[in-house]
Amino acid sequence: MRKPQRGYARQDRVKEQIMRELADLVRTGLKDPRAGFITINEVEVTRDYSHATVYYTVLDGDKRAITEEALTHARGHLRSGLAKRIKLFKIPELHFKYDESLERGLSLSGLIEQAAAEKPVED
Repeated sequence: MRKPQRGYARQDRVKEQIMRELADLVRTGLKDPRAGFITINEVEVTRDYSHATVYYTVLDGDKRAITEEALTHARGHLRSGLAKRIKLFKIPELHFKYDESLERGLSLSGLIEQAAAEKPVED
C-alpha cells in the first residue's frame, strides 16, 4: 500500500525549480539578439529526469521562429547554467516548444465576445 503524499511530489518540485532557474537564465544569461522577450510558461520533466520539455511564449509573435532558433542554439549553455544552480544527479536535456495555449485562449475569447455581441435571434 502506498503512503499518501504530503504536498508536492519530488518531480513537481524539480519542475518548478527548473522553470524558475531557466526563466532567470533566459532573462539574464541569454545574450542572443535574435531572442525576443521570452516567458517560460511550463516545464515537463520525464520520470528519470533525462529530458525536460520547456513551453515558452514570446511577446512579439512574429519573432517566434527566430526565438526558437536562438533557444535551440543556446540549449547547451542553458543546460550548463542549470547544472551550476540545481543539484541533480542528471541535468535533463532541454527541448523547447512554443506554447500556443495563450493565443488559442485569446482567439476563443474574441469569438465568444463576438457571439455575445450579435443580436439574439427571436423565435
